[in-house]
Amino acid sequence: MMVVSDNGTELTSSAIQRWSQEMAVAWHRITPGKPQQNAFVEGFNERLRDECLNETLFTSIAHAHVVLADWRTDHNTVRPHSKLGGRTPTQIAAQRWLGHAPASVANKANLEHQSTAKCYF
Repeated sequence: MMVVSDNGTELTSSAIQRWSQEMAVAWHRITPGKPQQNAFVEGFNERLRDECLNETLFTSIAHAHVVLADWRTDHNTVRPHSKLGGRTPTQIAAQRWLGHAPASVANKANLEHQSTAKCYF
């Protein structure tokens, strides 16, 4: 397992570094000033920070677990995402596209092939 992060202060504490060593988790830091090396996570982290972490004063670890679980449920099952054609990640994950991207992210030139594909489970 590997964690990829920027060089921000939120992931540089000695507790995080000790945890990664104890759990044998490799830590890869992106090049300073190059967020595009980890663009998906950077965008996700920005939303998580703006919508949840900056808005909540956690009173305990248990409180943090509840708040973060609620935010994750909302993000994955309730809130539609424009990059997913107005669908939620859960709806996309539930699709039975074996080897084919959903139409909202598929290469338009391949849509004819996609419509004739058969899936076997």
